[in-house]
Amino acid sequence: MDPIKTVIVGATGVVGQQFVLALNDHPWFTISCLAASKRSSGKIYSEALKDDETGSLRWFCDEPPPESVLDIVVEDVDSLNFSDVDLVFSAVGSKVARPLEGMIAEKKPVISTARSYRYNKDVPILVPGVNFGHAKLIDVQRKTRGWKGFVVTQPNCTAIGLVYSLKPLLDCFGLERVLMTSLQAISGAGRSPGVIALDILENVIPYIPGEEEAVETETLKILGRYQFGTIAPAEFHVSSTCTRVNVRDGHTESVFVSTSKPCTVEEVTEVMRAFDGGLGDLDLPSAPKHLIVVHDDPYRPQPRLDRNVDGGMATVVGRIRNDPALSNGVKYVLLSHNTKMGAAKGAVLVAEYLVKEEYL
Repeated sequence: MDPIKTVIVGATGVVGQQFVLALNDHPWFTISCLAASKRSSGKIYSEALKDDETGSLRWFCDEPPPESVLDIVVEDVDSLNFSDVDLVFSAVGSKVARPLEGMIAEKKPVISTARSYRYNKDVPILVPGVNFGHAKLIDVQRKTRGWKGFVVTQPNCTAIGLVYSLKPLLDCFGLERVLMTSLQAISGAGRSPGVIALDILENVIPYIPGEEEAVETETLKILGRYQFGTIAPAEFHVSSTCTRVNVRDGHTESVFVSTSKPCTVEEVTEVMRAFDGGLGDLDLPSAPKHLIVVHDDPYRPQPRLDRNVDGGMATVVGRIRNDPALSNGVKYVLLSHNTKMGAAKGAVLVAEYLVKEEYL
C-alpha cells in the first residue's frame, strides 16, 4: 500500500505532539505537513516549540521529539492547501475546530479530538473494538452534507476508558446503572502557565466545566445501536463526578455498576480479560495486545506504574469487587492514558480501522 499522506493540525499543542509521536515511523501513514496558528507558522517545528520568553523547548511527552520532524516548516492552518493530502488529524480546540473541520471535510477526511461534532446525529464517536458499526454514519454524513470527506471524532478522554470497561459487561450481563468519579490528570486541561498551573499544587479541583455532561452523553452514544441512519443511545443510566488531581498523565476512575444479570467478581474479571472487540483479527499497528488489563493487586492501577501499559493504549482495571449497596452491584478502579488512547494515538487507531474498512 502507498503511504497515506497526513496533516496534523494543531501540531505544537499537547495532543498535536502526541500525534507526531504516534505517526512517526508509522507503517501506513506519513506526516506530510504540520500546521498550527499564525504564531508558529513559517518556523521550523523545533523553533515553533520554543517558549517565546525563555527559549526552552515546550515538549510535553515522555518520549523525545523525533529528529525527522524537527526541520519541517509549520504552516498556517488558515491558509493550508489540502489538495495533496489524504487524511487530516485535528488537535485544535473546539472553537476553532467547528468551522475549520467542516471546511476540510468538504474535500478530505478528518479525525478530530475536539468535541465540536461529537453530538451531531450523523457524526460517529468511534472507539475501536467497542462500536465499529457506527462507522456506517460516514456514509450517512457524506450523503446528507454532500461532503467528499467526513468528520469522525474521538470521545472525551474520560469517557474512553469507561466505555472500554463497560462494553464487555454490557454484552455479557447488561447494564442498568453506572456511577463514576474521575481523578483526572492535569494534561487533560492543556498546559496553562503561571498562577493557573499553581492551582493544582497540593489540591483537588472538584469541578471541570462540561466534563460530566460529556461523559454521560458520550458513553450512551458510544454504547448505543446504529439503526435507521442514526445512533439510538444505550438505555442504562450514567452519573459522573469529574475532578482534577495533581497527576501529570493518566485518568483514574472509580466505577460503580449495577448489571441486569447477577455476576461474580470472577466472571467480571474473566470477561474483561477476554475482551478484544474484534481487534485481534484486524492486525492494526497501533492496537494494544490487550484492550483491558486486569490487576489482582489491590494497589493497582496507579498512574505512574500503569499509564503506559501497551504503549498507553490499554485500559488498566483493578480492585474488582461486589457492591451490595447496588442491585447486582460491581465496583472497580480503572486507569486510561488521556493523551494517548484518549486522544492522539487512539485517533490513529481509528484511522487504521477506517483504512481496513476502505473509508480511507
